[in-house]
Amino acid sequence: MLLKIMQFYMPEFIKKKKLNELFRLTADAFQSELPELKGLSFAECLSKYALFTKERAESYLQSGHPLEEVKHRLYQNSCIFGQNLRKSLHIVTWEEAVTVLKVIYKLIGIDFQYDEQGEIIIKQCFFSKYYSGGVCKLISSLDEGMAAGLSGGGRLCFNQRITEGGSCCKGFLDRGL
Repeated sequence: MLLKIMQFYMPEFIKKKKLNELFRLTADAFQSELPELKGLSFAECLSKYALFTKERAESYLQSGHPLEEVKHRLYQNSCIFGQNLRKSLHIVTWEEAVTVLKVIYKLIGIDFQYDEQGEIIIKQCFFSKYYSGGVCKLISSLDEGMAAGLSGGGRLCFNQRITEGGSCCKGFLDRGL
């Protein structure tokens, strides 16, 4: 029942609370301070998150540090976030996990489409106006972890990105091993 309601309505305070959690786990993965978010609306926080992730990722890409370390932290942190959502929303089926993933993406301005063969298409992405291809590739570790956590081990992988000149993002989401 809660999943049905979430598809049509989610209160602002819940959206903002979850975005703040995403902010915290991302800042932790980059070993960075969290910016001030107090008093901002959800839309303002989302724009600030896009800028924050862009800046942190660009800085990391330019630093010469091994990317695998930060990718692993992004993945792990968001996987735990996804697992917590899975537990709190009582997600038990693959279809429920995909439904929640669609809702999350819709809330953050991403048009996520999924078909029965596991193919995904994203025709519009809020973050594409902020991110370069390299930033998008790094930050997508968050997406991969979230999908794994929500689904109990599913795998999300992109093979085409808007940020790399594609007309849309394409990839797949499968049930994993």
